[in-house]
Amino acid sequence: MSSLLVTLRHRSHLVRPFVLLGVLFVVFLLLPILHPGSTVGTVNFKTVLEILASLGLVTLALGLTMIAGEFDLSVSSTFLLGGMLAVQTGTHSPVGGALVAVGVGLVVGIAQGLLITKLKINSMAVTLGGFIALLGLVFVISGSNSVRYGNAAVGDRLDQPILGIFSVRIFIAIAIFVVIAAIFMATTLGRDLRAAGSDRKASRVAGVRVPLLIVGVFALSAMLASFAGALQGYSLGFAAPDQSVAPLIFATTATLLGGVPLSGGRGNPLGIAAGVLSLALVTEAIPILHSAEYVNSLVPALLLLIVVLVDAPYVLRWWKVLKARRGSRPGLRGADPGAAAPAAD
Repeated sequence: MSSLLVTLRHRSHLVRPFVLLGVLFVVFLLLPILHPGSTVGTVNFKTVLEILASLGLVTLALGLTMIAGEFDLSVSSTFLLGGMLAVQTGTHSPVGGALVAVGVGLVVGIAQGLLITKLKINSMAVTLGGFIALLGLVFVISGSNSVRYGNAAVGDRLDQPILGIFSVRIFIAIAIFVVIAAIFMATTLGRDLRAAGSDRKASRVAGVRVPLLIVGVFALSAMLASFAGALQGYSLGFAAPDQSVAPLIFATTATLLGGVPLSGGRGNPLGIAAGVLSLALVTEAIPILHSAEYVNSLVPALLLLIVVLVDAPYVLRWWKVLKARRGSRPGLRGADPGAAAPAAD
């Protein structure tokens, strides 16, 4: 029985993000029943999918580095930089503005990947520096002011409702998730990425080109984050310098909910998408219930804590040790309380 529990626990990370999403989706649908007076409509589902189209791509960017056993703290600043560059350069050619944002993201990602692999510096240290430097760059190129996008028609086309709850921007994000998931399943890149995250030395022995893989995943991470920022800037019609780390907090939480541990070596893009949608449902449910502002931070934190505890590597071992200690107590072993004590000499 214990071996079955261990097997289920080690396999649970594959299905847990989708089970969690299914449960939260059902609860979301039942909100009008659970809380009379609240309503759930197509606008709410469209908002959830719009979160997938913006912060979802940032989460995918961070999640890919986490699968490789690294951590890209700079995704939040890269997201802001991509939006600022696209808004400033894409007035006459939205595609050109997006390409500028993605191109700069590519340079940023390669630079950070090379620093990590060539100088053997911890990725959190490198990307923390990248976060600060890129945030400063956003303030410099914007003059510390919000920048208005001069082609409002682009945002209207990107967010024009399709089938009630979809839009062009949402379809673009879904397509990116599907393409990267297909690459994970159809090639060895997904396997190599997980191998590098679980055991770096063993993956090198197996022939995985770890330095190239790490540089590539950081390049892809920065490109995804900057492209998400470009889409966001076009959609809002402006870009603003912002010191908030809210995108990074959302991305980290959603990635963990999506089955990617901080230790790396596990996870896939579809699980990350499920984590994004789960957190987006929770985020959207809070204003529907007219809850206090602090609930917006408390509920996701509690949900994350539960998932992390379930995934903790020593929880099952601790439970077995606790049961063994309790079973070793005389009162719990079924000892005969009437048995005579040995006579003293």
